[in-house]
Amino acid sequence: MQFSSDLERQFSGYGLTTAHILYRIPDFEFALQTYVWQNYDLAPDFPEMRKFLDFWKTSLDGPLHSVRYSHQRLIGPNEWRRVDGAFKLQ
Repeated sequence: MQFSSDLERQFSGYGLTTAHILYRIPDFEFALQTYVWQNYDLAPDFPEMRKFLDFWKTSLDGPLHSVRYSHQRLIGPNEWRRVDGAFKLQ
């Protein structure tokens, strides 16, 4: 039996990270635009989010104003156990 990669990541300690990004519109730098990014990531270093923000800084025109983020581990190692058996409902 093979689990999805998202479930495997959760077993490895990854949690759902949501970043609310405010950035300046290139032609109108006084105006702010919002972008929401969401992915599985590892707290407290957040390598996936840092990689995305580095990409943003090097490849996109809108300079970052601020980033707010939240992180939630969905499944912990102690919350999962394998059970052998089946129920048949008739």
